[in-house]
Amino acid sequence: MAPQFDPIEEAGRNWEANGWAQVDAMLAATSLTRVHQVMLARIDSALAQLDLNFSRFEVLALLSFSREGQLPMGKIGDRLQVHAASVTNTITRLESSGFVKRVPHPDDGRTTLARILDQGRQSASQGAAALADIEFGLTGLDTSEKNQLSATLATYRIANDDFR
Repeated sequence: MAPQFDPIEEAGRNWEANGWAQVDAMLAATSLTRVHQVMLARIDSALAQLDLNFSRFEVLALLSFSREGQLPMGKIGDRLQVHAASVTNTITRLESSGFVKRVPHPDDGRTTLARILDQGRQSASQGAAALADIEFGLTGLDTSEKNQLSATLATYRIANDDFR
């Protein structure tokens, strides 16, 4: 059940009352962290019926978009900006659901490819529709606000060397 007051605003008042610095930064960071939690919970809830969570959906989407429906495991990690161990775990879960299959790279014996299967493509498509239905958890923001948010976050990501 939602509280009757905004706990983040209350934290801001306490922060300020104690003379702690950067109240505005704390409020923004804490709000962003909470929004991420709320948004991810909504996303995972929408995908649960498909035996997916957001990280598994992202891999299926990435493989769906690739020319041959397969990518090296390392490239998946690079594109999704996650650790190799996370990719391995995600692929293992997708394999057990019948969505992907690991195959040896035809030219590089050291590399394993993750290949999307028909059921994976279908689940990726259904997942995309489910996420569109809930506006990727961003219900309550209009198109202009979503665009502004994306631009603001891109500025932050560039300033922090997330991409160039």
